[in-house]
This record gives sequence, structure tokens and C-alpha cells, in this order.
Amino acid sequence: MSTIRKPVRTAVFPVAGRGTRFLPATKASPKEMLPIVDKPLIQYAVEEALAAGATQLVFITGSAKRAIEDHFDSAPELEAALQGKEELLDTLRSIVPANATCIYIRQPAPLGLGHAVLCARPVVGDEPFFIHLADDLIDAKVPCLKQMAAVYAEHGGSVLGVQTVERKDTDKYGIVATEPMSERLSRITSMVEKPKPADAPSTLAVVGRYLLSPRVFDHLATIGRGAGGEIQLTDGIAALLKEEPVYAYAFEGKRYDCGSKLGYLEATVEYGLKHPQLGEPFIQMLSKLLADRLRRG
Repeated sequence: MSTIRKPVRTAVFPVAGRGTRFLPATKASPKEMLPIVDKPLIQYAVEEALAAGATQLVFITGSAKRAIEDHFDSAPELEAALQGKEELLDTLRSIVPANATCIYIRQPAPLGLGHAVLCARPVVGDEPFFIHLADDLIDAKVPCLKQMAAVYAEHGGSVLGVQTVERKDTDKYGIVATEPMSERLSRITSMVEKPKPADAPSTLAVVGRYLLSPRVFDHLATIGRGAGGEIQLTDGIAALLKEEPVYAYAFEGKRYDCGSKLGYLEATVEYGLKHPQLGEPFIQMLSKLLADRLRRG
């Protein structure tokens, strides 16, 4: 007898961070609005959530984040100026479909990712929900959150998107220890935030994609501050897995760490190369630039 699971209708986007690694570009503009070719990072995030079935989009914002609200708002004056340019009009109007709702919640203080997620509790309620960190751009034939939703539909519980990283980099991620179930799926037995390489239980890192049970809110509300003096989402999930299953899913696709300048440049180049209109001339331009560079030595 199959189990009927609550649908995942809500996606939470924690976007209150200051983006200091990209200063001065992020002094007055959110890092989530940095473009990859012709779309900002946050739009790629929203499109992934919509493809996974989310219709309620919750943005946890901070100061200097108004550009995100403006991006997903209607723009009647711009639409009027684009009359007769139907392709551009369609692009503008399709940023958020009519069946999706955008909700903005201000995080009152920079108390960490766990606190940002806790701010979404009044909207999420007693339902499972996605968390998408826009810094992690994942290029996949099947959107990453949609892959994770399929795992949830089969197994229930909570699902975290994971990737193997180099041991020297474990102090940059939440790291999990697991019991394998299949090629891409395992059950998490323990989890620690940013362990030193010598202390890491594995090299399996959580990378910006979560499908969580609403029970995690109870733990986030009571765990207190952890690493860095912040309320850590990792600590809330570590408490959650003691009472219900939490799975690690090694997603199919390529991840770009757009929170780093090099990762951002890599994503820009690769997305530019496969752009339907710009790809071929971009290849030619890069080839010429590389040839000139090699010739100069």
C-alpha cells in the first residue's frame, strides 16, 4: 500500500547575505542579482523550484535587497515601452508564472542560515519545503530539486543534495556520514558543520539544496547558536535525523560555486558557450582571445 505524502509547494530562498566576496559589485546590488549571461542567479533558482512543483516562493531578505523584489514584480512601464517587441515581452512576463506567489520576509538580524530558514516558518506551516541557495548553480537535465522531490515521493523523510569534495575543503561545508542505500542515495547517520579535514566524518558535502520536513523548525527554534555564533541549519538537521529519516542524494548535474569569483566566471563561460544565440560567436571570440594570448606568450 503506497503512502500519500504531502506535496512540496513552498521553496525558501535565503537571500539576506551581504555578498562581501564580490565587493564592490555587491555594495548596492544583491549578489543573487549577479547575471549569468542574461539572467540573474536568483532567477535560475526560482526556475528550478518552479520546475520541481513549488508555487509559493519565500524570499528571506535583508537590507539592500529591494532589487530582488523589483525583479519579480510586474513592470507595466517597461512592458508599455516594449510593445511590438513580443519576444522581449514574453521573456519579461514569464519571469514568474501567474500560478506562483512571491512572499518576502525580512530577517531582522544576521543570525545564520538556520535563523533565516526559521523566519519562513509562519508561511511554510506544517508541510515539507525546499531550500535553495542561489550561490550554488546546478546545471542538470532534470532540475536538482525535481530529482530530490522524486526521492521524497518514494522514501519520505528529508532529502539533502550532496556532492563529494576534496578533504582539504571540508571546512567549507556541512559534512555527512551515511549508510549507502543505492548508487546515489544514502541515509544520513550524522552531520557536522564545517569540520576540519582531520575531523570530517566523510567528504560528502551538502551543497545548497534541501527538501526538509517541517519538524526541523522545532529544532531550529531551540538549538541555540552554534559555529560562528550563528543558528546553524546543519545543527537543526542533525537533531532532526535522530527522530526521522534524512537522506543524502548525490544529484545528477554539474555544480558551479557562484559564491566564489572563479566559480562564477566558470558558470558564465559555460552558460555562454551553450547559449542558443550567443554560443557560436562566443566560442569564436574565446578562440581568438586564447590564440592571441598564446601568441604573446
